[in-house]
Amino acid sequence: MVDVAVLVLPAANRVYAGSAPSLLAAELAVLDALALGGRLSVPAVEVLGGVPYVTFSGDLDAEALAVVSNASSLYAVFEREGGVLRPVAPARLERWDEDLVTIPRYSGKTNEQLTRLLLNLTVAAAAGSGAFTGRKLRVLDPLCGRGTTLNVAALCGFDAAGVDLDARDVDAYVHFFTTWLKDKRAKHTSRRHGASTTVTFAPDKDAAKAGRTQEVVVVAGDTTSVVSHFGKSSVDAIVVDLPYGVQHGSHSESGLRRSPAELLPTALPAWTSVLRAGGAAGLSWNAKALPRAEMIQMLEAAGFSVVTGDGFAHRVDRTIDRDIVVARRPR
Repeated sequence: MVDVAVLVLPAANRVYAGSAPSLLAAELAVLDALALGGRLSVPAVEVLGGVPYVTFSGDLDAEALAVVSNASSLYAVFEREGGVLRPVAPARLERWDEDLVTIPRYSGKTNEQLTRLLLNLTVAAAAGSGAFTGRKLRVLDPLCGRGTTLNVAALCGFDAAGVDLDARDVDAYVHFFTTWLKDKRAKHTSRRHGASTTVTFAPDKDAAKAGRTQEVVVVAGDTTSVVSHFGKSSVDAIVVDLPYGVQHGSHSESGLRRSPAELLPTALPAWTSVLRAGGAAGLSWNAKALPRAEMIQMLEAAGFSVVTGDGFAHRVDRTIDRDIVVARRPR
């Protein structure tokens, strides 16, 4: 049993940086429950030397270190003894350079730390500690835009799939991703079939020959048609930042649906079908537009079981209070 202090990663987004310590504490508590069976003490935000840390105690064995090391806003891990902090080498999932997620800059881009937080919670709900110790998972973003979630999933070594109604965003993502792979001299192939593009990639030729490859598939299409694009029970986790009213949508007979309340009743059944039994869906959304209680009712009506509490609400700007929920599809 050791005392642990986690230094919070600085964030360029000042609003998110203000929420980061409390969000990290909430994240570690949920990761402990979902992936470690509740082996750690309740994380707390503590200021040490004028700097915020998240502190807890527990047995930091290899499994626990792998889970803790991949927390979204973690900058460094220390064992704490009295007033002394001893650094611990983290066990990170990242297989690629971080600029895969930091280079893209465009209007409407989801904060990459928030994306990693949502991904972490969702894969933990789907696969427990295996999500952080080498299990290969497939992650779907059914409203992928220009691919922040796809990039974060690929960074962590997962396969990724995405669909978006805006073909221009899909094309922009494919261009960025394949160019980035070329710049990194990664072994890769890109195949296009209709509205779908599949990119298979590996760090080098030897890894590709050995079968140590990853895959990203991205489709220009309607999110309610994900089953026709990817097949039933084909993904382990769904990670999606729901529309805030302007960036994403889905067609219906009455036009383009841009609010979660309009989109989810038709999208959730499709998302449920594409998710494997025991898989999980993680959603972030504007709670000012859709109260949390209504979100949970929609998920439960679609057959999901909610596994996260209410510790993730945080302010984005004057009109957006973002919240997070993760729910599991029963086996």
